[in-house]
Amino acid sequence: MTRDVVVLADPAAVADLVATRFLERMAAAQQRGEVPHVALTGGTIAGAIHRQIAQRAAEYDVDWTNIAFWWGDERFVAPDSDDRNARGARQAFLNALGATQVHEMPSTATASSVSDAAAAYADEVRGAPGTDFDLVMLGMGPDGHVASLFPGFAQLDIDDAIAVGVTNSPKPPPERVSLTFAALNRSKAVWFLVTGAEKAAATARAWAFEGSVHETPARGIAGPSITWFVDQAAAGR
Repeated sequence: MTRDVVVLADPAAVADLVATRFLERMAAAQQRGEVPHVALTGGTIAGAIHRQIAQRAAEYDVDWTNIAFWWGDERFVAPDSDDRNARGARQAFLNALGATQVHEMPSTATASSVSDAAAAYADEVRGAPGTDFDLVMLGMGPDGHVASLFPGFAQLDIDDAIAVGVTNSPKPPPERVSLTFAALNRSKAVWFLVTGAEKAAATARAWAFEGSVHETPARGIAGPSITWFVDQAAAGR
């Protein structure tokens, strides 16, 4: 496993660099004849990155119909809710760029329960060509959670499933669907997107020589290539 950290001045610099590297990576994969599979994340910095991708996409030779988009987690709410990570990504760049292979996690309109939603999404991932993501993009909360894998939750220990339902989330809304570590770690590359001084303590714990996944779930990410894109505030400790 290789693990790198890139420290940038502020969130705008993080968004700019990550958008550039994303576009370069997608173009290079397609030049090799690949259809890259990407797991997106939500959050403020992800939204800024998505908008940068949309603004600069014309500079790169990328066929947006030949990228498969997935999500690391999703809020189990109505499909038109602003809480949906997929809704934000569609508005920021997917719809404008003409992406057609968009694999949203089920909403309350398409699944009767959060556990059924997780099972359905696991089946969808399992049925997709190939076994690995080309890229997983992850935010991290001030508590060290990634996707919807929260400190102390039983889902941290599930290694025989692709996706799990989460209830009583410490962040609203309370019901969510999340990929497991087993699924997130089946990626050629993982990019952490972390900004803000409120993330500094969790970033330090994630990078510490010793620590618990149950205390800081970000420590459970163990793909072959991990890059942290952080601003100076998040890297402060």
